[in-house]
Amino acid sequence: MTFKGKIKTAIIIIISAAVLFAAFAVTGKSVMKLVYPIKYSEYVEKYSAEFGIDKNLLYAVIKTESSFNPDAVSNADAVGLTQITPETLDWIKFRLGEEDVEADLHDPETSIRYGAFLIGYLLDEFQSTDTAAAAYHAGMNRVKGWLEDKNLSSDGKTLSEIPIPETAHYVRKINKALNAYNNLYNS
Repeated sequence: MTFKGKIKTAIIIIISAAVLFAAFAVTGKSVMKLVYPIKYSEYVEKYSAEFGIDKNLLYAVIKTESSFNPDAVSNADAVGLTQITPETLDWIKFRLGEEDVEADLHDPETSIRYGAFLIGYLLDEFQSTDTAAAAYHAGMNRVKGWLEDKNLSSDGKTLSEIPIPETAHYVRKINKALNAYNNLYNS
């Protein structure tokens, strides 16, 4: 093979590799968008703005809680896209001054609205996404108790350790989903 032939072959190989890499990158991103979809965007956009939260955090909570299934019901009787329990729903409705309002958490808009309010409230309360996520999963009062424990929080504001493995796992899942949403949709 001549020198020109070797150069031509090398160029073809480099171009082919670049095309394959680009195709894989696009396909990989497409596959990830199937795993981390954007659904109910009208409601997510509306209520993340209304309650001052990052829309990707709201998507991450919905993905983690129900995988976008509006009919999801947990063993703890949490319902809908954002998996809110009846007790938490009553608390949210009280905070919003809606005690007499009938609410169907299987309805995507209702679930997203109340979930967005709760996330915003917890972020305001704890000033940390991880701590707010822990409170979303384990309960606000439980997390306040953890923050008072010097073994779990050195400053009373940030958790250095989450004592319930399921809650620690939940916070990791929220962070993974949030990172995925930020990487896939914030370009």
